[in-house]
Amino acid sequence: NESQKKTYDAQGDVVQMPLFYDNYFVPRGYAFVGVDLAGTNRSDGCVDVGGRSDILSAKAVVDWLNGRAKAYTSRTGTTKAKAGWTNGRTGMIGKSWDGTIANGVAATGVEGLRTIVPISAISSWYDYYFQQGAPLYDSGPDWLSDYVDSPDARAKCAAVQQKIVDGAPRTGDWTGFWTERDYVRNAAKVKASVFAIHGQQDLNVRMKHLGQWWDALAKNGVERKIWLSQTGHVDPFDFRRAAWVDTLHRWFDHELLGYDNGIDREPMADIERHPDQWVTSKVWPPRGTGTTTLRPAQGAQPGVGTLGVSRARGTETFTDNPALSETDWAAQIDTSTPDKAGFTTGALTEDLRISGSSKVTVTATPTTSTAHLSAVLVDLGPNTIRDYAASGEGISTLTDRTCWGVSTAGDSACFKVTQAKTADVDYEVVSRGWADLGTYADPGKGVPLTPGKAYTITLDLAATDHVVPAGHRLALIVAGTDKDLIDPPSTTPTLTLDLSRTKASVPLVGGARAFTHATDGAATAVPETTELDGVQAPRSVQRVPQ
Repeated sequence: NESQKKTYDAQGDVVQMPLFYDNYFVPRGYAFVGVDLAGTNRSDGCVDVGGRSDILSAKAVVDWLNGRAKAYTSRTGTTKAKAGWTNGRTGMIGKSWDGTIANGVAATGVEGLRTIVPISAISSWYDYYFQQGAPLYDSGPDWLSDYVDSPDARAKCAAVQQKIVDGAPRTGDWTGFWTERDYVRNAAKVKASVFAIHGQQDLNVRMKHLGQWWDALAKNGVERKIWLSQTGHVDPFDFRRAAWVDTLHRWFDHELLGYDNGIDREPMADIERHPDQWVTSKVWPPRGTGTTTLRPAQGAQPGVGTLGVSRARGTETFTDNPALSETDWAAQIDTSTPDKAGFTTGALTEDLRISGSSKVTVTATPTTSTAHLSAVLVDLGPNTIRDYAASGEGISTLTDRTCWGVSTAGDSACFKVTQAKTADVDYEVVSRGWADLGTYADPGKGVPLTPGKAYTITLDLAATDHVVPAGHRLALIVAGTDKDLIDPPSTTPTLTLDLSRTKASVPLVGGARAFTHATDGAATAVPETTELDGVQAPRSVQRVPQ
């Protein structure tokens, strides 16, 4: 369904628009504008990957719809085109890069933009390529710009390409290039309401983007609504179709047409707790959510420790193994291995809900001048989840179709049906974070490490909303390179954790009291004798925001 592109007739007029938006909303009193960003398809200019060109080329359309910008009926002509058919009340919607543009335009504070619906969208381009200095991909935004540039733009935009290369060094250092593409810093300018949708297992545009954007919008009092699915990088039209079309229609009716249909008084959050099973929260994160400090302690075996609320002395040591990933670590959580340090609670006596963004602070002593760190939270226990690591990232596409709107010649309103693709697992990684230890003093500037010296750094973990059920265990794993999710450092360090100076700050509904009740105040590990099963690690993470 998402592979659709615009098509044109012999005169160059649009025949087909992608997806269902035009088919469904135009007959219901809306106009739909499918914008070609600068440097793409039939637009002039150059793609600059979320910078001024990208954002202002879309903002100009909002200005034109509100009578503040000029437009012409042809590229070289002088006949002006006026949008006399609109009242100027504009919404923006899109997935991935398209949704990112909606975030960026909203962050300009442009008048007339009443609402945005960013789906799996980037909120800061630095965090698409790096996390606290650790590279998430082996290429930079210049590759992405070249990928989406039109042939005409590709031939003319060498200078822009070079600026992108120069502005985004592979060192992971923060530059003015990234500042320009950080929409979170301008959240105070946002006047539009925001209906955000994100897959909690999205390993393309990761949940950190949603978490930091949401928190900044909340701080500035922006009207908000949110859906969180169990999928990866998937559109809600393909994981909750009927409810999505109805909710989106009601949202636009309220925000753009001014209908008092009550959607603003309904629960703020819809969360997929199990495949196709959804719950709601009046606000998100829920009231009563409090940051709880969890601390690791040594266990009976090296690297197989416990997780509780009491500070403990001692150390754990592991060696970075770039051939292993979070799935390998979690599968052997109860086995002593040289590549990780794992810490678990005992079996919970009550459900424990994590809601929001966690942080993990570690004090680590490396043996080399470079080191990368990973920290993950894991739900240990049997469950059936969407198979986010498989093709489709949690959905299967069938051959039958359902229709949403009015079809025209060359533009069908009928789209392939999808269904949940599930996996039975013994564990689920629910939140992740990574960092270059060399950014310990400044997350935007990495420096060489002194072998044998202890460094303290706090890793930002991705936002989540996950219930660890009674009978399951909660685990914290600290390790080196997370295969396929970050690139390895230039050396192979061994790191020693000072457990007395290591902690996880986790947003729990009910706070520390909830943790105490769920663990009876204890943190006794429950050793297992077999390797646990989870989803298979993705063979390769999608690298293009689609």
